[in-house]
Amino acid sequence: MNLTLLVAALLGGGIFGDHCSPISDSTIVSSMAACTDHIDHVRTQLPYALVAAGLAITLYVALGFLLS
Repeated sequence: MNLTLLVAALLGGGIFGDHCSPISDSTIVSSMAACTDHIDHVRTQLPYALVAAGLAITLYVALGFLLS
């Protein structure tokens, strides 16, 4: 197993979870700072995060096959 890909996937997953979780402190603070409804903020950020996560998963799988 490639250690670099493993660490990158773990960090990326943690950031994805922090970005998409409705109970995350950074999500709550950013919705408060933007003066928007909290759940609306989560709903509008979710499509962007899912596209980025899908791209990351695709690249991790491709690199996993290429580097092993």
